[in-house]
Amino acid sequence: MKRVTGIGGIFFKAKDPKALGEWYRQHLGIDVQDWGGAVFEWNAEGKPNVTGVTAWNIFSSSDHFAPSTAPFMINYRVENLHALLSLLRAEGCAVDDKVEESEYGKFGWVMDPEGNRIELWEPPVDS
Repeated sequence: MKRVTGIGGIFFKAKDPKALGEWYRQHLGIDVQDWGGAVFEWNAEGKPNVTGVTAWNIFSSSDHFAPSTAPFMINYRVENLHALLSLLRAEGCAVDDKVEESEYGKFGWVMDPEGNRIELWEPPVDS
């Protein structure tokens, strides 16, 4: 079974998200949207007609990364979230019991050994 297939998103905290977003827009040319982030599009390997996305987002103080105290969280794309979470549990990893499912796909979380929260994302079909 494939585990991680790519990076779905990079999220980090900032003291002043709007000002930092403007810095990234001005100096690095990132198209930061009003919601505080940007979306990078790319073609999936072996699927030239499928456009994948990587989200990039600046957060203000947020509990979304909890229980991690790290100022960042990486979202990894996976092919079968439920199977991977089961496998990680069997391997003794600290897997969050919560799984979210929406039109954006399926989301689950695991903590690495240093206390960093990792988000696992199974995109909707054809993403």
